Amino acid sequence: MKKITPLGKGVITGVVVLLATLLLYYAKESTRSALQYIVFIIYALGIFWTLWAHVRSGEYTGKFGDLFNKGFRCFIIVTLMMVTFTGIFSAAHPEFAEMDGNNYRQYLKENEPSRNEREREEMVAKMKKNYTLRLVYSAVFGYLITGTIFTAAGAGLFLLTKR
Repeated sequence: MKKITPLGKGVITGVVVLLATLLLYYAKESTRSALQYIVFIIYALGIFWTLWAHVRSGEYTGKFGDLFNKGFRCFIIVTLMMVTFTGIFSAAHPEFAEMDGNNYRQYLKENEPSRNEREREEMVAKMKKNYTLRLVYSAVFGYLITGTIFTAAGAGLFLLTKR
């Protein structure tokens, strides 16, 4: 049997994370639901799977950098997949920008009473125009930071348990 590389594990993890995201969306789960954490659990498990497989391989040197490098190869693929998905999905659903624009308009009315209606509408229009771009930026940083934390924590745990 051919072993799966960290990149392959990243693709598998990315597909499962993407499917879980779509399942939660189409099941109409609230973004505040605890079920949303399943995406992060899957993400962490994919990274830990990569780290564990490397520790068990004959290639493992016992160094943090070596282990982190394998985890990085996995999580960067997941990040690329999810960022691409976020951009495409957001662009395909302009109603999200409209809905958030309405929420932002209400927020401005309640919290920015010194601004006139024209200023508030300009701010809402700018927010809606940049909606997908802001979501993509958030996805990039969110998945990179989360992947880095999971990888560093996993590598640290494996190093501690090896000693």
